[in-house]
Amino acid sequence: MKTIFVAGHKGMVGSAIVRQLALNPNINVITQDRSELNLLDQTAVKHFFETNKIDQVYLAAAKVGGIVANNTYPAEFIYQNLTIQNNIIHSAHLAGVNDLLFLGSSCIYPKFATQPMTEQALLTGTLEPTNEPYAIAKIAGIKMCESYNRQYGRNYRSVMPTNLYGENDNFHPENSHVIPALLRRFHEAKLNGDSKVVAWGSGKPMREFLHVDDMAAASIYVMNLNNETYQANTQDMLSHINVGTGVDCTIRELVETVAQVVGFTGTIEFDATKPDGAPRKLMNVARLKDLGWQYSIDLKQGLTSTYDWFLANQNNFRK
Repeated sequence: MKTIFVAGHKGMVGSAIVRQLALNPNINVITQDRSELNLLDQTAVKHFFETNKIDQVYLAAAKVGGIVANNTYPAEFIYQNLTIQNNIIHSAHLAGVNDLLFLGSSCIYPKFATQPMTEQALLTGTLEPTNEPYAIAKIAGIKMCESYNRQYGRNYRSVMPTNLYGENDNFHPENSHVIPALLRRFHEAKLNGDSKVVAWGSGKPMREFLHVDDMAAASIYVMNLNNETYQANTQDMLSHINVGTGVDCTIRELVETVAQVVGFTGTIEFDATKPDGAPRKLMNVARLKDLGWQYSIDLKQGLTSTYDWFLANQNNFRK
């Protein structure tokens, strides 16, 4: 029986990892609520690892938020994320845990990175200023894993997901990401009998989206890759792995697909006076494909299951 600790088990990715691990009868999954274990408390985290015999760790815990939160609370974003990572990675090492997977973000790459973004783009340019503190913390997490591997022979790996969506996403009307925001907006427009929905921007920017169940599957796959295959496709100081579909779509295509999934039959307008953001953000996933994994949930299929989950859980969301 293998004992696995999933840090951040209530988040979108952490909960998806727990769901998939729970399907294996030979795995004992350990989780801790914030009331049981404060990941910002170094002494408490160290004690947790000392008193539990853990074989693997999925480090999905993080302070996350949208552009407004990142801009408003940069100190909290860099301090809390660095502290959580430091506490878990170092305590896992001290307790003799050899296998750990650190989950990062595509925001680690420079603002003007060549598209699609390869792992080699890391540390080659200036980061997006609004989320630089968060990105710096995630970069530090990658380098911490690599450093413990080099010095202590640990097997600490890192995966960097593209834009994620799916079950347990944040559907808050003001601070959710684009897919949950659109699903909710079109759902409410349908309920209200609105004749049109206005979407921000020109609709021309291109974005990549990965369903969280695919992200969980990729995480488990990378964690359990044999060392020979993993090391043959990575480098000691460039070991992180992009996780995505390698396929993008325009925001217009996304909006129209969401409307179709929700069943909104009115018109859609694009307000080109609103900001578009970067023209394209796409991950190069050649390294992951070389390791033997690729996504299985296409966008329409994923949006449909996410909308079904939203309908089943909408009473839990803040109005």
